[in-house]
Amino acid sequence: MAKKKGKFKQKLTDKYRLVVLNEDTFEERFSLKLSRLNVFVLGGFFSILLIASTILLIAFTPIKEYIPGYSSSKLKADALKATLKADSLKTKLAVLENYTLALKPVLTGEIEAESIDSLQVEARQREIDESLLNASREDSLFREKIESENRFAIQQNGSSNVKIVFFAPLTGTISQNFDVNSKHFAVDIVAKTGTPIKAVADGTVIFSAWNTETGYVLILKHANDYISVYKHNGNLLKQQGDFVKSGEVIATVGSTGELTTGPHLHFELWSGGYAVNPTNFIDFK
Repeated sequence: MAKKKGKFKQKLTDKYRLVVLNEDTFEERFSLKLSRLNVFVLGGFFSILLIASTILLIAFTPIKEYIPGYSSSKLKADALKATLKADSLKTKLAVLENYTLALKPVLTGEIEAESIDSLQVEARQREIDESLLNASREDSLFREKIESENRFAIQQNGSSNVKIVFFAPLTGTISQNFDVNSKHFAVDIVAKTGTPIKAVADGTVIFSAWNTETGYVLILKHANDYISVYKHNGNLLKQQGDFVKSGEVIATVGSTGELTTGPHLHFELWSGGYAVNPTNFIDFK
């Protein structure tokens, strides 16, 4: 047994010379001393290196999309958009269901209109003294004076004073508040990557593109000269010129751009060209 082990060890360590000769002149060009053990070690090392290189090439390059079983990045992006749209449709469906439930008693006749009918019957039976409808001379002059003063009141007060109501784009913890002294004209809301970001109000997308410092940026213009800004997004779901409704998903939380500190939303709100504190209008909790 010991002799067999010694012979096997001897075979592994026996030296061999690999010589490359010129076929015409038999001049030695290259020679290399080798043993079976060296060949096994070098072959195993290069095999491991080849396997590791193949794994890295497949894992971190687009070539994996050509391997059966792997999905492409475009397919994942489309699936994410479809999921977010389904979430928006689910919210709208819930609103419509509540509205239908509220109208159901009226449509099915469960609510009786006895009180309305009684008022109509009473109005028909009531006797009207037509002499009381004739206005006196003083009353006519007074009415004419009031009508002349308020003739253009509707045109003068035609501008709407209805205030806009903002929807929270994202609920989460505020990591940095609005601070004029440090020129941080926004609030930073921390959230998980991929969390849906929603429009704060009805508006039009006036900017939707990539920025080196702030990553994917989306800007909406709203009524009453309000503008909302969303920075460091992971993915943009709306394009410039699109009209969005309040609460509609427009982007997802990310950490893009050179100035980002992690997954969060950098949200700005502007009114008439001036930055305002979003926490005065929106509850982010």
